[in-house]
Amino acid sequence: MHGMEGTARDPEPGPRPATSRHVAEVLAEVATISAYFEVETEPLESGWRPLTDLLTDPDPLSDRIAEVAKRLSTTEAQIAASIFFQGLAARLWSPVIGAAVTRELLVDLAPARSFWRPTPSGPIPLRVTHPAGWEITDPDRAAEPLYRAVVTGLLEPLAHTVQAIIKIAPGLLWGNAASALAGTVQTIARRRPELAARTVALGRELLSTEVLEGSGELVEPAPGHLFFVRRSCCLYYRLPAGGKCGDCALIDSETRGEQWARALRDTRGGP
Repeated sequence: MHGMEGTARDPEPGPRPATSRHVAEVLAEVATISAYFEVETEPLESGWRPLTDLLTDPDPLSDRIAEVAKRLSTTEAQIAASIFFQGLAARLWSPVIGAAVTRELLVDLAPARSFWRPTPSGPIPLRVTHPAGWEITDPDRAAEPLYRAVVTGLLEPLAHTVQAIIKIAPGLLWGNAASALAGTVQTIARRRPELAARTVALGRELLSTEVLEGSGELVEPAPGHLFFVRRSCCLYYRLPAGGKCGDCALIDSETRGEQWARALRDTRGGP
């Protein structure tokens, strides 16, 4: 009666924690890609605030959105919230994706260990006081834990708080998250071409996962030249000096084709 007892398999081993020193070294390496990939690991100084301020606390988030509105010269809170969400999403995606594809490391940016510092312009500075992360033992299955770390752990709480203080469509916010992800993928592919194939494959898998599914598509009209087409609009065109972003859903196919052709000519240095 117990002939089947010996067939049970041992549970699969869990992710292996990385040392704090190793995580800090990887973050320093990834930071060389661009300012959006930078995460500082020095001890805290005055002026740094918990990341939870921006993710789950309506008061500091409202203040930050108001500052963005002032900088953009708009009275429309929806536009400011949209632009802020996309910018912060880019800051959160970039170091996580960068560490995953360069060194097969899943960085822990959990709000409990992460901090930000207000700045008048540019990417929001980020710092972790005790760098932590896990080794990615199966790169072919990295999308799911990366999605949980960034979307479930960080962007979903942020989206809920934004929607609690400003009426804004969920599809717009997830389109922004997808656009920020695509921008991260494009940056890595351009600046680390040896990682392009791996990064694009990971990006496409993430874009087909849960709330990001259907938000947009990474296309490659010419080898090595990536473009993103989203299904929603971030509202940037409604700013006084705004216009349509390159990935905007409002651009007609003919204009988009002309933009891609022009970008390819500029890249190749042709007429």
